[in-house]
Amino acid sequence: MVRLIDTHCHLDFSVFDKDRSAILQNCKNLSVQKIIVPGVQAKGWSNLLELCKQELMLYPALGLHPCFMQQHQPDELHRLEDYCQSGELYAIGEIGLDFRFGQACQQEDLKKDQTGREQQLFYFSAQLQLAEQYVLPVLIHAVKSHQDVLARLKQHSSISGIIHAYSGSYEQAVEYLKLGFKLGFGGAYTYPRAKKLRALVSRLPLEAWVLETDAPDMSPESQYGQRNSPEYLPEIARVFVSLYDKPLAAEQILEQLYQNTLSILPKLKNGLKTGLKL
Repeated sequence: MVRLIDTHCHLDFSVFDKDRSAILQNCKNLSVQKIIVPGVQAKGWSNLLELCKQELMLYPALGLHPCFMQQHQPDELHRLEDYCQSGELYAIGEIGLDFRFGQACQQEDLKKDQTGREQQLFYFSAQLQLAEQYVLPVLIHAVKSHQDVLARLKQHSSISGIIHAYSGSYEQAVEYLKLGFKLGFGGAYTYPRAKKLRALVSRLPLEAWVLETDAPDMSPESQYGQRNSPEYLPEIARVFVSLYDKPLAAEQILEQLYQNTLSILPKLKNGLKTGLKL
């Protein structure tokens, strides 16, 4: 028997409005027991929190995502602090740095305008300070920015969390692990062409990893071009097992991933149920 937790799923997005309840029921049947729902913009926080209150298997995180810099306002950091004080949050996220150029992250071209980069650094640092102050883990989005992310995490050594959709090098992964972070394994790893990512699975200790979907984005190979869903977490889990080249049973591997999640998101420890055999 295995138990699965989706550590990163945007189930509050409107694309799920028509069938969210059916998806959650199917997740229960598939042994996906808990789902962390990270916020990306302040305008969606209230709706996200209400959804998590209505659905027992959903757990909220709130943050200001680096890909929405033009929408963020400094006073929203005060709102975030109020939520930190309330005790409602299981993590701060999705936060981080995304230094892709052009339209990949819905930003102005950072080669021409450094303002976007500076804004990202400001909001990232401010949210790390909140995480440190209120002893909350962080869910970090890091694209073309791992060295900058690592540099700032080393300034807040008491913080732990998850590097969502990890896409960095082996050497950078080791640095994150030294800081007490876990790495998110999701849909990108299910594609055979992702050889460098897939090679990381057995090269790093099993304790390094947690599972995620990032739904509605980053669909696994079988759902290429389609909306992603937390229902596909068992498929992602099976791919992880197939890539982990060590003499352990699938149930042992997935149980360790489950325990990894509880260790990095400790408020999830209460009320978990047994799961379904894969």
